[in-house]
Amino acid sequence: MNPPHFTSRSVLDGVLEREFTVDGVPGVLWSPADGSGRAPLVLMAHGGGTHKKHPAMSGRARRLVAGCGCHVAVLDAPGHSGRPRTPHDEREIDLMMRTMAAGEPVGPVVVRYNGHLATRAVPEYRAALDALQLLPEIGADGPVGFFGLNMGTAIGLPLVAAEPRIGAAVLGQFWYDEALAEQAGRITVPVEFAMQWDDEHIPRESGLALFAALGSAEKSLHANSGGHKELPRFEADSAVRFFARQFGTAV
Repeated sequence: MNPPHFTSRSVLDGVLEREFTVDGVPGVLWSPADGSGRAPLVLMAHGGGTHKKHPAMSGRARRLVAGCGCHVAVLDAPGHSGRPRTPHDEREIDLMMRTMAAGEPVGPVVVRYNGHLATRAVPEYRAALDALQLLPEIGADGPVGFFGLNMGTAIGLPLVAAEPRIGAAVLGQFWYDEALAEQAGRITVPVEFAMQWDDEHIPRESGLALFAALGSAEKSLHANSGGHKELPRFEADSAVRFFARQFGTAV
């Protein structure tokens, strides 16, 4: 395994942004621009239909870099951004769009398709972690966290369950499913879990059941009023405090 291949570099407001590839998979790494010694790493995964530099990703990443001095890395998920879609991707996305247009529950389609994407994305994230830990500013023995909502949770649950290097996670806004529940039950690290109480897509009982399935002794539920796309921005600040607490860094 080699370190990431960096393809671009820019600095804004004290944050260094570097795009990279690992085994052809594109990603982006945000870091403190001053390069002051080693710092924890937070892996993030984006939501469905977006990409690694979506404003939600860059905004959360910059908060984490500024708030607790972390490095933050995101990969483009399979079939997203510039990554080619398979015929299976095209069929599932078409079914998802038709289901939503008909006003029918979209959860079963999303859970199935996101589970398929996760089987492809989890090995990519583990390979990216191998590569990123070769960087001297991250290292192989530093703390690692994971932050992913929506599709990011579909990827994050099996990733956190399988990857012993990840020591804390922020998850949420996803449906309960027996396969996901089994993976959630294998997670024992501290978890902060967010959900929207009035989510028009994810039934309240489903979100609560997925939280309950987590095997972590330390887990907290953040339930906010509002619809699926109305997660309060202060939840990103809460995630910064959560990771700072878990990593023992200052906010």
